[in-house]
This record gives sequence, structure tokens and C-alpha cells, in this order.
Amino acid sequence: MSLKRASLSDLNTVKIISTKTISEVYPHYYPKGAVEFFLEHHNEHNIADDIKEGCVFLCSDARENIVGTVTIKNHEICRLFVLPEYQGNGFGTEMLDYAEKVISIKYPEIVLDASLPAKNIYQKRGYTEMKFHTIKTDHNDFLCYDVMVKHVNSSV
Repeated sequence: MSLKRASLSDLNTVKIISTKTISEVYPHYYPKGAVEFFLEHHNEHNIADDIKEGCVFLCSDARENIVGTVTIKNHEICRLFVLPEYQGNGFGTEMLDYAEKVISIKYPEIVLDASLPAKNIYQKRGYTEMKFHTIKTDHNDFLCYDVMVKHVNSSV
């Protein structure tokens, strides 16, 4: 596995990973309105802004297939997605390890918004619920998620 910083030429790749993962995994956990909300939230404009800030990374397997993406913004981990066909092979763990390492250099805590599919993974890694949010979406549906935090040793 390898990680590289995404450039604007990778915008479509990040968008495809995000869209495919949300479209195939999230309907098992969320109603239609919530899935649509996630898709809109991870739109090209938001991804491009993050790429321009240098905080988006792409994950490749040993054969150099791009299998996932993670966004690291200051002390937050955002947009961590592994393509469905590559899930369960440790790529998410590797990206999370990398993001935690980068953040812990400068910050005493790591914050993330935990989707329902990933919440259990984060709990096992020592993250705890800090806040619970509910957003009303289209179709009278609701998006529910936790903001989670993990305290780490910082060198600051």
C-alpha cells in the first residue's frame, strides 16, 4: 500500500471513489435522503477545494490500483473511503494509521464525523462520541452521525 497527495488531475478519481462507496454502502445504513445528502456534501467543488489545500490523499494497492482516499484537515479526518471491492483488506486501517500519525505530530486530539458503517471501527481504535447530530434531509429522512474524538500524544 502507498499513499500520495492528490492533485487537481486526481479530482475525478476522488469523486468516483466517494460516489461509488456512498452509493453502494450507505443505502444499507441510511435512508435515501441521507444518502443524497452525503453525495451532495462530497461534490466536486468541495473535493477540489480540499485538493487545492493539499489535504487529500489517494491510497494504492501493491499493483498501483487506486483503492481509497482520505482527507486530513488540521486535526480532523474527513472523507475516508475505500472502494467497496477493496474493503476488508486493510486499506482503511492503513489510511487511518497514516492520518492519525500526521495529525498527532501537531495536535493532542483527532476529530472525525463517524458514519454508521464506520462507527464501530473508530470505537475499536479508541475514539469516543463527543456529539450526536441529526440533520433533516430530503424525503423527510434524517441523517444521524456522531462526532468522535481520540486523544493522542502530541509533540507540540
